[in-house]
Amino acid sequence: MRVGLYLRNMGPQSTRPLIADAARAAEEAGIDDLWVADHLALAPEDSQGSDGRYLEPLATLAFLAGITERVGLGVGVLIVPYRPALLIAKWIATIQELSGGRLILGAGVGWMEKEFRVLGVDPKRRGAITDATLEFLHACFAADEVEANGQRFLFRPRPKRPPIIVGGAPPHAIRRAVRFGDGWMPTAMHAEVLEAGIASLREGMAAAGKPSPEVVMLQALPLEDEALAARLRELAAQGVTRVVHPWRYEDAEEVARVAARLIAARDATPV
Repeated sequence: MRVGLYLRNMGPQSTRPLIADAARAAEEAGIDDLWVADHLALAPEDSQGSDGRYLEPLATLAFLAGITERVGLGVGVLIVPYRPALLIAKWIATIQELSGGRLILGAGVGWMEKEFRVLGVDPKRRGAITDATLEFLHACFAADEVEANGQRFLFRPRPKRPPIIVGGAPPHAIRRAVRFGDGWMPTAMHAEVLEAGIASLREGMAAAGKPSPEVVMLQALPLEDEALAARLRELAAQGVTRVVHPWRYEDAEEVARVAARLIAARDATPV
């Protein structure tokens, strides 16, 4: 099992010095990957905890690509309907190129109606927009020459496509992951729902001739040693292949301590 941390690209922790120091500290501690969130325009009444301050996630990952060397870089998840398809493809290819192939693309349809309103996107079309965009991404990473809106163009640089991990709840996210993705990113849910979703995902991937999928769980973990080890064993038994721990930290030293604790628990646990 791989273990990752959510970097807070929002709120008071989203300053350049703290993001840089936290990322370097986590990488030095040996964490497998770092993840950021996606919000672009929160309504004032929805801004508790962040005060509406959010760094754009793809720009943040590009910054992290330049100051780290080894750690994986994920967005969990990118709200696909918020951005034009070609712009997403170009951002992703650029980050993948400049990071040396370390990007992990979490992709989701979104849910916050007010944010869709600000962006002028019809939330009723979010599923269709997401599917069309993911199909376009596959086309871009499959050939140097691509067509959009009746016009051929060159898609370069064209590094290896990053893994696409589809976020959301069953059954829609499972179907989308089988069709377009390499795995699924659930959030905290009942064990029965999680296990049924993973079983459905594996069955669908096998039927589609795809490799065994990634299951990336976004969930706060207990940090007491015995409870942490027990939770990692439980998630592994349910079929989770990677877990990402989000929490509100104060400084890079705290990030380093938590990263080291996760790594130690993972390495000491037969999962």
